[in-house]
Amino acid sequence: MASSPSFLTGERAVVALFIGQIVFSISQSLLSESLSLSLLSLLALSVEISVDASSSVSLSHFFKTRPGASSGIILGAVTLPGLMVSKLIQISRAVSLNQVGTEELENLQLLYWVTSASCFTVLAYLCFIFYRQSDSKNCATFRVSLSCIALYFGVCCVSFAVKSHGGWYAVAILLWLFFHGFAAVKLIQNILHTFPACASIGEALLVTVGLVIYFSDMLACTAAKSHGYFTASKLVMVPYGVQRSEVSIIIQGLITGLLIFPMLFKNVLQILERVSSAPSRDRGDDQMRRSLVFYVSLVFVLVIAVPSWMQLVQDFHVHPFLWVLDFVLSEPLKRLSLCIYWLVVIYVSVIRFYNISKSSKIERILLRKYYHLMAVLMFVPALILQPKFLDLAFGAALAVFLILETIRIWRIWPLGHLVHQFMNAFTDHRDTDLLIVSHFSLLLGCALPIWLSSGFNDRPLAPFAGILSLGIGDTMASVVGYKYGVLRWSKTGKKTIEGTAAGITSVLAACSILLPLLATSRYILDQNWFSLLFAVTISGLLEAYTAQLDNAFIPLVFYSLLCL
Repeated sequence: MASSPSFLTGERAVVALFIGQIVFSISQSLLSESLSLSLLSLLALSVEISVDASSSVSLSHFFKTRPGASSGIILGAVTLPGLMVSKLIQISRAVSLNQVGTEELENLQLLYWVTSASCFTVLAYLCFIFYRQSDSKNCATFRVSLSCIALYFGVCCVSFAVKSHGGWYAVAILLWLFFHGFAAVKLIQNILHTFPACASIGEALLVTVGLVIYFSDMLACTAAKSHGYFTASKLVMVPYGVQRSEVSIIIQGLITGLLIFPMLFKNVLQILERVSSAPSRDRGDDQMRRSLVFYVSLVFVLVIAVPSWMQLVQDFHVHPFLWVLDFVLSEPLKRLSLCIYWLVVIYVSVIRFYNISKSSKIERILLRKYYHLMAVLMFVPALILQPKFLDLAFGAALAVFLILETIRIWRIWPLGHLVHQFMNAFTDHRDTDLLIVSHFSLLLGCALPIWLSSGFNDRPLAPFAGILSLGIGDTMASVVGYKYGVLRWSKTGKKTIEGTAAGITSVLAACSILLPLLATSRYILDQNWFSLLFAVTISGLLEAYTAQLDNAFIPLVFYSLLCL
């Protein structure tokens, strides 16, 4: 009886409403995806209950997670699969209206199964390791988990057997899904061991599945473009044969190269240490050598390795960075003016807020929300006037963040100490000296809905999901809740009902202003305000109840609901 009150938490209730709305909106043609998403959610719930209720099992036996945060397993497990199903519903509408081809729907279906199978494999792994370690084994939840695992595997097998009429293709797809699941398990182990106390299991699961899909997409796309015999393979060409824009290729190559770069740099340092027979006589000389190796390796990756991959998979007639320059100068007045506007906003905001953070006693959480408002000022005009250029700008900004964070972590001379000192002025309890994630989550929270909306999009508000939920909703909820909040959602939490109400109201007000400004469409004329109210309310309640990194989860949940 002691554990029963914790069965239904606010976060779990919000996730249940989120998944319920998606499942309710699925058409009969996506029945297998609906069943698998439901089973995945039930499996995640049973695993989370087992983990949270295991007082005799310390997570430190396997992973050292972020202190003060719940496991977040169900939220981390269903966010990306739920988003993929929402996109499937959206693309199904386009197929029924003959606005896109069926190959795009097939592409998205396979990507859903890749995402779902990655989450499923990690959940199965967590289920078994915690069951084996637990002294007081919770047989009820373990039986539920086993049933979900068996049913999910059955739904997966039947789905591909029916779609491919049996044969080797169904087996190949299952092996392809198993490969992604295995990679996800190994990656989440490495992430939680390399960056201890930096993330909860749910946050690590979200990052893991996202990276697995991202790297897999790059590898398969490379194979499809570089080897003729892969071109005829339906397994590769269905998910990776869809035409890509030059901007998406540049962003993917740049970000992937910078994610791989730290491993390259580490290996180069190890090789140099083995080759060098004489030990370093001076610590300063050793630091200078590391810095030189870092910058030379970075230039090699950015100027030679990454552009070579870009030209392999896309027909760039010039160096990709020259293509970027030509792209910017193709509309110099609009795009250069936008760049100048961004630089002015960034300079004024950063200088002012950095000085305030050093000299004022203002709460850091409120200071950080000013950057959310800065994101609104920067991104809303660009998204309305220059959406394609904004895609590229987000990729460039993320690349700069990755480079600066790598410099900070490795303490690369001469910027390492300066970057670390500057970034520490804007950290909170979710950041550590080992890894600062807040600026990444804010940038990606605004960028991902915009990147996901490239191509077909019949929901004009969907690209604004991150800007609205983080820049307006989250900011208003924090400011109003901190200054005027009295009624708290829970006895132990800090979130208030007044703050949540202010966040929801402000997002609805912003939507009512945005809709007339956007290009007119039938969706705008026939606006379903009940669905919009539901989406805004769910994202607002998630911000109130979750202990996870809300900048990462809220925009994806809000975007998924807006796509329905």
